[in-house]
Amino acid sequence: MAVDLLSDTLADLRADAVVTGHFSLTAPWAFLKGAVDGAAFRTVFGSPFYVIVEGMAPVRVETGDFVLLPHGHQHVLASSPEVTPVPFDNLMADQGIRPSFDTPLHFTAGGGGSVSDLYTGIMVYREAMRSPLFSVLPPLIHVRANDPAVGPWLASTLMAFIRESMSAQPGWAVAAARLADVLFVQLLRAHLASAIDHTGWLRGLMDPQIGKAIALLHRQPERSWTVESLSAAAGMSRSRFSARFVELVGDTPIGHLTSYRMYLASGALRDPRRRLIEIAESVGYASEKAFIRAFRRWSGMAPKQYARSMRDPYDMAKSGAQPAS
Repeated sequence: MAVDLLSDTLADLRADAVVTGHFSLTAPWAFLKGAVDGAAFRTVFGSPFYVIVEGMAPVRVETGDFVLLPHGHQHVLASSPEVTPVPFDNLMADQGIRPSFDTPLHFTAGGGGSVSDLYTGIMVYREAMRSPLFSVLPPLIHVRANDPAVGPWLASTLMAFIRESMSAQPGWAVAAARLADVLFVQLLRAHLASAIDHTGWLRGLMDPQIGKAIALLHRQPERSWTVESLSAAAGMSRSRFSARFVELVGDTPIGHLTSYRMYLASGALRDPRRRLIEIAESVGYASEKAFIRAFRRWSGMAPKQYARSMRDPYDMAKSGAQPAS
C-alpha cells in the first residue's frame, strides 16, 4: 500500500522548467546562493565541496554524491566552511553573466587551487511545491555515491542530463526538464529508501493502519470522508485512530484531506477550460462558495486570482523575465 501510494505521488511530479549550470571552481572559493522558487540539486566531479544551510551542520559532498534542496533554501557552496562567501549575484555581475531560462549557465571562478566541477539544476515546480510530499521533505537531502540505495541508473541519468542540458541543442530545454523529472524522482527514491526518521505523512504512510487511511484519502479525495469512516477502514477506534494520525502525520485526518484536495485543485486551475464548479466537485465540494472559502484559506487568494497569478516559466523567459539563479 505504501509503495503504491508513493509511486502515485512521484508520478505527479513534472518540472515546468529547469535552469542548468556548470561551475568550474578552483579553491579557495565560496558563494552564497539566495533562495529560489524551485528545487535545486548539486553534484560534483573532482575535489569535494561543502553545502551549508542555516541552522544545519556543513555537509561535505564527495565526487558522485548528490545534494537536493527540495524547497530551494538559501545556502552557501564552498571549498571549505572557513572561506567567506560572496553573493552569487555579485559573482555573476562581475563576470557579466545574466542567468537565463534559455541558456545553460557556465562560468569559472576561484583562487587557482584544486578544481571542483559542479553541475547544478534548479527545477521549477509550481503547484507541486504545495504537495503533501514536498511538505515533509527536509531542507537538504544528501545522497551519497556509495549508498546501497543508489543504483547505476542514477549516475547514468545524471550524465544524460548533463549532456542534454549543456549541449543546448534544439529542444534541449524540454528534454532537460523531462530528464530532471527522472533524476529528481530517483534522488527521492534513494533518499526514502535509506532514510530512517521519516516525518509527516510519509511516516504515517509506513504505518499499516494509518497508511491505509492515507491511501484512501489520496485515491478518492472527492469522497465525503469522516473520521468515523476512516477509522473503520483502518480497523481502529475513532479516538485511537485520531490520536495516532496526529502523532505520525502532524495534522488531523480531515486537515490532511483538505490540504491534499487544495493541492489537486491548484493543479486543475491551470487548465482554463475547466469550470470552477467542475474543479470543486472533483475534490469533494458540492458548491463553488464552499470550495472558494476553503481554497482562500489554503492559498490566501481566491481560485480565479490564483489561476491568473500562475505564469508559465517559458512565457516569463520570452517576456524578458529572468530566473532566480
